[in-house]
Order: sequence, then C-alpha cells, then structure tokens
Amino acid sequence: MIKTKNQYINREISWLSFNARVLQESADVKVPLIERLRFLGIFSNNLDEFFKVRYATVKRIVDAGKTGKSVLGGEKAKDLLEEITTIVIKQQTRSLKILGDIEKELETENIFIINEKEVNKNQEAFIKTYFTEKVSPRLMTIVLNDLREFPLLKDTAAYLAIKMVLNNVDENGIPENKYALIEIPKEIERFVELPKEGDKNYIILLDDLIRYSLRHIFNMFTYKSISAHMIKITRDAELDIDNDLSKSFIEKISSSVEHRKISDPVRFVYDKRIAKDTLAFLMEKMGIEETDSIIPGGIYHNRRDYMKFPSLGRKDLMYEKITPLPVKDFSLEGSILERIAEKDHLQYTPYHTFSYITKFLREAALDPQVRTIKLTVYRLASNSQVVSSLINAVKNGKQVTVQIELQARFDEQANIEYAELLQAEGVKLIFGVPGLKVHSKICVIEREESEGLKRYGFISTGNFNESTAKIYTDYTLFTAHSSILKELNKVFDFFETSYKINKYKHLIVSPHYTKNAFRALIDQEIENAKAGKEAFIKLKMNSLTSYKMVDKLYEASNAGVKVQLIIRGICCLIPGVKGMSENIKAISVVDKFLEHTRVFIFGNDGDPKIYISSADWMTRNLDFRVEVGCPIYDEDIKKQLLDTFDISWNDNLKARIFSVKQDNAYRKDNMPELRSQFALYNYYKEKLNN
Repeated sequence: MIKTKNQYINREISWLSFNARVLQESADVKVPLIERLRFLGIFSNNLDEFFKVRYATVKRIVDAGKTGKSVLGGEKAKDLLEEITTIVIKQQTRSLKILGDIEKELETENIFIINEKEVNKNQEAFIKTYFTEKVSPRLMTIVLNDLREFPLLKDTAAYLAIKMVLNNVDENGIPENKYALIEIPKEIERFVELPKEGDKNYIILLDDLIRYSLRHIFNMFTYKSISAHMIKITRDAELDIDNDLSKSFIEKISSSVEHRKISDPVRFVYDKRIAKDTLAFLMEKMGIEETDSIIPGGIYHNRRDYMKFPSLGRKDLMYEKITPLPVKDFSLEGSILERIAEKDHLQYTPYHTFSYITKFLREAALDPQVRTIKLTVYRLASNSQVVSSLINAVKNGKQVTVQIELQARFDEQANIEYAELLQAEGVKLIFGVPGLKVHSKICVIEREESEGLKRYGFISTGNFNESTAKIYTDYTLFTAHSSILKELNKVFDFFETSYKINKYKHLIVSPHYTKNAFRALIDQEIENAKAGKEAFIKLKMNSLTSYKMVDKLYEASNAGVKVQLIIRGICCLIPGVKGMSENIKAISVVDKFLEHTRVFIFGNDGDPKIYISSADWMTRNLDFRVEVGCPIYDEDIKKQLLDTFDISWNDNLKARIFSVKQDNAYRKDNMPELRSQFALYNYYKEKLNN
C-alpha cells in the first residue's frame, strides 16, 4: 500500500466537516423554513459540544507541553488549534449569512423577528408587562467595577456585557465607565411571541427585550450612553474523577460534574461590534489565554436555542410528522413474548414505533412467570417509561438488574438522579467496569416455562429513549435465540466480575473481541477477492476514526474488495485514492432524522454475514468501552438490512461524498431522485401492505 502524507483526515477537521453538512441543511431552500432555523440551532449546539470536549482535549495536550502528533494523525496540537479556530470563524460567518437569508424569507411568510429598536407603540405595553412579570424577577445583574473577583461565568450561558458612560468624570476629566453583566435567563423561552397584528406574526428575542428594558434595569445610574453586547464562554467538559476511596462512585461523578462548572474556559465568543475597551476589560478580568479560541461573532450567541424556534401554527413551514409504523407480523396486541418466541423481529425507529420496547418491559414487569430482568442504560428520556416499567417490575417481585453508565457525556446528572431513584425502589444497580464506559444497548429477561427457564431479549444500536427514538434512526433486534441470549447473560456477568473474560461464539463484544473480530471478517473478504470470489464490505456507522481499521480497509481495497461506507459524522479514511483506496466509496447522509444505525455487512462469497452493533469504529468503542455486536440469522431480517443499506446508499438528494477535499459535495447521478429517509418509510409501509 502506498503511504502518503494524506493517508488520513484529521479527526477534528473531519468533525467540523460533518457540522458543515448540518449547516448545509440550514442553507437548503428545499428544507422547510422553520426547520432550516432549527438546523442552525443544531449546528450551534454541536459546536458548543465540540469545544467542550474535542477542542478542550487538544488544548490539554498543548498545555502539557506536548505536540500530540501520535494521536492527532501527525498534526501538531498547537497548529490544530489555530486551524480549528480559522475554520470555525468561517463557518460562523456563513451561518450568520444563512440566518439573515432565512429571516428575509420569513418576512415573506409574515413572520417578523424584530429587535429592540423596531418595537412599535402597540408592542410597548406588552413588552413592559412581560419584562416586569416574567423577566425582571429572574434577572441576574452584576456591576463589575468594584468587585475584587470577577464572577464565575457559566458554561455556554449567554451574557449581555453592559457599558455605561456616566455623566461624572474622573480627575483627568475623562467620563467614567461602568461595566456590568446580565445573564440571559435560561428558564424563559428565548423567542418571545408578541401580539399578532392582522396576519402578521412578530417575535422578539429575549436578548433584545432585555436591551429594550435597560433603562429600567439601570435607573439608579445617570449616564450619557448605555450599550449591551453579548458574550459567552465554553468550558472544558472533561470529567476529572478523584481517587478518594471513601467516596461512592455516584459521589465521585457528582463531584466531577460539579467541578465542570469551574473548569478552564476554552472558547470565548463575543459580539464583534463591542467597544475595544469593554472587550479588553472583560478578557483581562476573565483570564482569557492565547490558546483559547477567541471568536468574533454576531449580535446573538447561543443560537442552539433556534432548535426550539416556535412553530407559530405554521405546519407548512415544518416537516410533516410521520406516523410511526407497526412492525409487520409483530402485533402489540396480546403477548409480545409469544410473538418473539415464534421468530426474531426488527424494529427500525423512527420509521417503526418505539412502543415495542416499552411493551416488552411492561409485559415482563407484570408476567408472573418472569423471574429476572437485566438492562443497560446509557441515555434515558425525561419521565422515562423504561424506568417506570423497571420499578413496576420490582414492585411485582422481579429481580431487576440495571447497568447504568454514570459517565454518559452531558447526561451524567440525569443518570445520577435515575440511579438514585432506581436504587431507592430496590433495583440492583451496577456502575460498570473500572476504566471502561458501558455503551452497549442490551436487555435479557428470564421466564419460567414448562420446559424450564427460557430467555427473551433485545439488542439495539441506540439508547432506550422514547424521546430520541422520534428523531434518531436505530435498529433493535428482538429475539429468543437461546445461544445469543446466553451470551448476553455473560456480558452482564462481566459487569459484575470484570476480571473474568468470557468467550463468545455469536456476539462481538468490546473491549476484548470487537477489533479482532471485524479484522478477521475483513481478512475473509480479502481471501475471497484473491481467490476470484465475490467480495464486498458494506458498513454504516456514525464515525470511523480508528487508524488500524482504516488501514485494514485500505488493505481490502488493494486486494480488490469493493467497500461501501455510509458514515454520518467523522471519517478519517480517504476514499478513491489510487494505490490506497480506489475500491472504497464513502458517503454521508444528513437529513430530517439523525442517522444513528450501525450495521456491518460482509459478502462471505454470496452468503452475507450481517451484524448490528452499538459500536462505531473508533478507538474508544473498540478498546475502552463495553459494546455488543449481534449477528443476524433470520433471513427476512437479513434481507431488510441489505435493502435498507442499499436505499441509503442510493440517496442522490441528501448524500454527500467523502473526499480529500472535504468539500461535502452532494452526490449527483442520472438515476431517479431518491431521498433515502423518505424512501425507507415507504419501504416499510409497502411491507405492511404486501
């Protein structure tokens, strides 16, 4: 294989390229107008998380005085920080242009987003009342000049930096400046709907409503002028877990989450119109360093709030909601366990209803013959039906064991609260394996039947979360396959006795087997190609960052194996390079739903081997997490997975092509237009009708 300087795409740069695809959705005039605003919110939210985690990690390398070349694909950490900042500034500039375009189009739909200078007489009374009753009681305002210590700014909270030029002057005759900060309250909707005028809708951002009310907030000062410009910081979100043996694991995680509030800042974003003296004052007081990403932005920050832009009753400006379908021949009426005993079933949310998971757990909770329920938890919905079913099961005398991952990024606090609730109700909790996150999505129950103890269960590519199941695409296999479920039980045994490494004939389990198992499957395709047999690999996942797996795919390509990759997010592999990857093609689909399925298909000389899994091909998933991949044995389900992969692969409206250019070019061909997410819904709809 030819070794080139550009053998890999840097992980962080590839992630920014993914977020640029999200930004493309906000610019796409074929996407409904309000949905475009929401994609802008997703873009902004993604960027916040990127700085909290990935930028912060690279910054730690720099702060430690290291280059990081070995873990950053050959790029120096300091150079990478500068490159990231340059790319982000360009993306932010483009996002502001897109936002301006969308706002103009909204006006053609009689939706007007006004600022504090555009408030008319009819709106004044409403704004004054709204401010007095709802905003003012929640407003945190801090005058800065005389404080010994600068206040601790919250991570990604938005602040208005206030500068007042007072009437009085100092001993040199220079007008005195007073500086203050106003925290934008998070508990109030960012977009305030003003009274409708005829058929015209008016919205003012909470920021501008506060700007409009500055004279009421600072009426105790006499000033010549007052200005307000938004700022925000992003803090390092890595958890530093202490080694105090006297603390429980929940206490350690709680302490780490609390410490995150005062962690080092890694990004400072400000309104580029802010006065230079105000900016200098703030940066000095806040201790902003040169290794932090300092980004001049627009008037408004925290544009993640656009994810919640009000619908205003305008269904015509949003995606039409789909009605989730039932799974063919898998009735929710009667006993779901009886249906599973007959054959395996595949649920593909959001095209299928999530109700099969909740129905399974509810039935298990009530069935007198069910003895035990074991489940892994990574992210749960608020007011989770899954948790309710588990508590119900305990109250009905079942032995319930839950492995809950307290280090699920940004869900730590929610999982701590669920852990405490489950523990109080009598659920047996397992807090994972030292040094490993548990990312597997599995459930197994044991039921006493006439022939003896029988197991039922499910394995998924995504979280057991009824909220995200409406927007994330995920496969869940329901099965009574005795060998698979016996091995699932071994995974739960590993959680409790992590020193004991089990062997598996069916499941592919991280951290001990996943990498080698998939490498062996690739090797088989290489052998088949060399023997002149049919050889192909079709992979669909969220991210591909493991250089060892990338190299293995390069090896397969050079042996003549045809490789098709559908990667939603980061892809460090460069396809289509002669002598390195000429037999590899790779696309990314970004559309209405978030692509989250992971499926791995190997040609196997005409008898495909197919696996679904919770694992991406990232070093963390392969080596530092407990993940479960499950083989598909049912022929009908195998056909479904082959069909659904091909539907996604043939997308020529929302598929972007991966290349060394990282330009996110849309795939164009001469085939009839195919938008895969809509086609997949129709595929399952037709299956019901046939």
